[in-house]
Amino acid sequence: MPQNVLAVYPGTFDPITLGHEDLVRRSAHLFERVIVAVAIAHHKKTLFTLDERMDMAREALRDCPQVSVEPFEGLVTAFTAARGGTAMVRGLRSGTDFDYEFQLAGMNRALMPQVESVFLTPDSRYQSISSTLVREIATLGGDVAQFVSPVVHERLIRKLGR
Repeated sequence: MPQNVLAVYPGTFDPITLGHEDLVRRSAHLFERVIVAVAIAHHKKTLFTLDERMDMAREALRDCPQVSVEPFEGLVTAFTAARGGTAMVRGLRSGTDFDYEFQLAGMNRALMPQVESVFLTPDSRYQSISSTLVREIATLGGDVAQFVSPVVHERLIRKLGR
C-alpha cells in the first residue's frame, strides 16, 4: 500500500451511528489517515448543528488517532483535493445504496479522476441503521441506544428533552 494515503469519508452524520463508526474504524486500518468530512448541509434540515455533529463524531472516534473530523461545504471532490486525499470512502448497506453510490462515484471520477471511491459494507449488525431512522425513532420516543454510541445517545436524549 502506498504511504501517506489520505481517505475522506463524507456525510451529514446527523447523528453519527455505530454503522458510521464501523466504517471509519475499518477505513483507519486501510489508510494512513482518514478525515470524517461533516457536511454543513444547508440544503438539509438537520436535528443537530454542524458543531454538535462534529463534536459527537470526535467524541465517538476519540480512540482513533489517525482520524480527524472537519467540516466541508460545497463539492466533496474539492474538499478532498484541497486536503490531498486520494480515496473517498462510501458505505453500502443495500442494493439501493449501491445504485446511488455507483452514480455518485462516476460523477466524482469525472470531476476528480485521481481520487478512487472505496466502498465498504458495514458489519451485519449495522446494515439496517441509518441516521434518518435513528432520528425518527428517537423523536417518536423509541430507544436507539443499540444504534449509536453512548455519547451520541446521551446527546439525542438531551436534544429531544428526555
